[in-house]
Amino acid sequence: MLIGEVARRSGVSARMLRHYESLGLVRPTGRTDGGYREYTDEDIRRIFHIESLRSLGLSLREVGRALDDPGFTPSELVDDLIRQTRERLAAETELLTRLHRIGAAEPTGWEDVLRTVALLQGLGSKSAGTRQRTALSSARGEPLPVEALVEAALGESDPIVAGALRWALARGAEGGPALLAKGLDSPAAEVRERAVRSLAELPDEEATALLRETLAHPDTVVRGHAALALGARGVAEAVPTLIDMIVEETNDVDAADALSALAGDPASADEIAAGLVERLAHAAAGAPARRRLAQALAEIPGATAAGALVELARDEDRSVALTATYIVELREGR
Repeated sequence: MLIGEVARRSGVSARMLRHYESLGLVRPTGRTDGGYREYTDEDIRRIFHIESLRSLGLSLREVGRALDDPGFTPSELVDDLIRQTRERLAAETELLTRLHRIGAAEPTGWEDVLRTVALLQGLGSKSAGTRQRTALSSARGEPLPVEALVEAALGESDPIVAGALRWALARGAEGGPALLAKGLDSPAAEVRERAVRSLAELPDEEATALLRETLAHPDTVVRGHAALALGARGVAEAVPTLIDMIVEETNDVDAADALSALAGDPASADEIAAGLVERLAHAAAGAPARRRLAQALAEIPGATAAGALVELARDEDRSVALTATYIVELREGR
């Protein structure tokens, strides 16, 4: 079969077939009387083998080695191709994400594009100082792409930079709460915590609604941050989680402060006191937990809390009784 016919049937151009020949990948077995290249069926099979290997991403040099080196082991090369493909996909995904964020910023000119690129590079810098300055740049009227800002906040390990990123998000980046909420489902505990801490600093109603839903989250750390934030906002739904935190000695001082703030409402004060008393009566609550619950009752006004403290002053555990007695005396002296 002559080169033109081979090119037509194989889909490989005559020019590429000549290039293969110059590299020694495939040489036509014969020549016609007129000197034209003549390919046998075996030559054509080799051409198809070459094209199949090229479709996997092999270079022509690697193709030649695969076909002609008796000691060639495919598995090693396939593993290398997998690695290269993953790296290429990661780079392409990063580029696509960056382009999407530039588009979301709705640039009106190349200056806007370059400014957005600079901000994205700043958020991704290896320098904590650069990342912090970029996060704070919104104070100068330079809006940051919200998706990039959320991604940076969820991935930031430096506490100072993380604080700057949360501050930037709290300035009203549209769509921030919903994007942060996705971080609550991350398999990484640190990402879940960053997500809820960022949500806790967003003042809008959407963030409050998401924090309410988070009270049912399976991660106790996430639930705790949500409860503290909701307590500061006067949301009584946080009370059971705050009491759990006192019993479990998880940010128990902050939880007691949050309960005290919520108890400013007389109706909430009775509910809080009743919840604390209920946990005091629970058989599983040991002496340390009972002491913490008694201390939390100290800042809760009303007859329910006062009566519970009087009862605790006669508690069989001396440390609990002494704590309650001291609190009763303080309350009576006010």
